[in-house]
Amino acid sequence: MSQYYDMGDQTLWNPSNGVSRLFLRQVALHEEELALPSGIGPMDADECRIDPTDFTAFVDALLARHRHTGHAVMIALSEGFVATVLVLAERAGIEVDWKAADRARGDGLRDVCRSRAASAARLDLNFG
Repeated sequence: MSQYYDMGDQTLWNPSNGVSRLFLRQVALHEEELALPSGIGPMDADECRIDPTDFTAFVDALLARHRHTGHAVMIALSEGFVATVLVLAERAGIEVDWKAADRARGDGLRDVCRSRAASAARLDLNFG
């Protein structure tokens, strides 16, 4: 079985139930940490609607927070989730605000997130 993440008439992702459960738990955690709704609605009958306005704001805030931290464990714990969210944003046609994330970062950290997102997109994270 699988579940559907839809924005409008487009399915952005169709992961297995287990992957979806883990992802939604991470969504809830990051919503709490950012004090911001993700726009990723509840799973109802194996379908989840994504609000484009809230999701765009969540993606930008998540990326800025991820790129701002220099804590290696924080980066390691969140980079897979951030990469997944960035792939969903790309599929939704959302233009990620990399410049705002760069301003939030404000230091010389290596661009781990952008390279991970590119790798995730190439591997397609078994999306589909």
